[in-house]
Amino acid sequence: MLNGERKIPRPLRWAMIGGGRLSQVGYKHRSGALRDNTAYQLVACAFDIDAARGRDFGVNLGVAAERCYDTYQQLLAEEAKREDGIEVVTIATPNGTHYEITKAALNAGIHVICEKPLFFTTAEAREIKALAAEKGLIVGVTYGFSGHPLLMQMRAMIANGEIGEVRMVELQYTHGFSANDSADKFSEAQKWRVDPKIAGPTFVLGDISTHTFYISQLVLPELHIKSLLCDRQSFIPSRAPLEDNAMVLMHYEGGAVGRMWASSINAGSMDSQFIRVIGSKASLQWSDYNPGELKYEIQGQPTQTMHHGMPYLDESALADERLGALHTEGLAESWANIYLKFAIAISAQQRGDRQTLENLIYPDIDAGLEGVRWIENCVRSADNGSTWVNYE
Repeated sequence: MLNGERKIPRPLRWAMIGGGRLSQVGYKHRSGALRDNTAYQLVACAFDIDAARGRDFGVNLGVAAERCYDTYQQLLAEEAKREDGIEVVTIATPNGTHYEITKAALNAGIHVICEKPLFFTTAEAREIKALAAEKGLIVGVTYGFSGHPLLMQMRAMIANGEIGEVRMVELQYTHGFSANDSADKFSEAQKWRVDPKIAGPTFVLGDISTHTFYISQLVLPELHIKSLLCDRQSFIPSRAPLEDNAMVLMHYEGGAVGRMWASSINAGSMDSQFIRVIGSKASLQWSDYNPGELKYEIQGQPTQTMHHGMPYLDESALADERLGALHTEGLAESWANIYLKFAIAISAQQRGDRQTLENLIYPDIDAGLEGVRWIENCVRSADNGSTWVNYE
């Protein structure tokens, strides 16, 4: 169980690019990183394209005024001159800037934690993976829902054969907050998400389905897609060619099948994410609407509800526990868990601790690359008339 005690020798000197006062995700990053004050110290920032607003926000968060920079280029250049310069930077900017900022940070010798989807193309992701390896640096991707402890319980139970042979995987991430076009016109955070020049080739497939796709990889690391069919729609016509609804069918190697529904127009929905894995003997079901419970359904027996923090859970699930079984854990704890693992990975890389790096499970550069690969294959299928395509 986690209690805030230090897991690395000292806190990492950390900066943020983006994620300022008007950001939807900035506070999630900060609450995750700073939940354990033994892992990170926020010492520098370039929070906003409005430099004055970003500087004011940084000072109000306690960052020294001289380390609240106007641009990410200035941040990287000035921090490189300091003996106490930053070691890791979070990139919480719109999708279209991720590649250039990540590349610049790595070339400056800085570890990177980046929002998803990581980049526009797998070619960019492979280039950055090679650069990170050359520089000896970590790239983490903020799949922020993946730190819920019961996902590790799912992983362990599937690996132990407790549901039998995996037959079906059902994935869903839907909400109704884009059921009309008002946010497209009035919300700065929404406007760029429906602009292909900034968001990339997708809207909901990149913005939300990548979270659930990574969760499926986390709990089913041995299951690999062989082919898929993606059908996507722009129910708000002005969003075309970007989709606000998509349905994907998957064939996995070994014979299992799956489906994903991603939508921002599921009017009235507040359920968010859902994963169900169906085996030959039993099924497991988890939702982030109630992340502290895992449903275990053995064929012919009453449904079992497993609760977070209980001693019957696998040690891998208990290792990420923070508050205990009687107390509700949520998204803030999940973000804190992945940020702590990023810190452990960076510290291990700095110390040359290969054993820790090889055994640590967290959303790394490979997870980011796979998310981009997922998007590319979905777009290829949809743009080919919603036909089956081999997963490349």
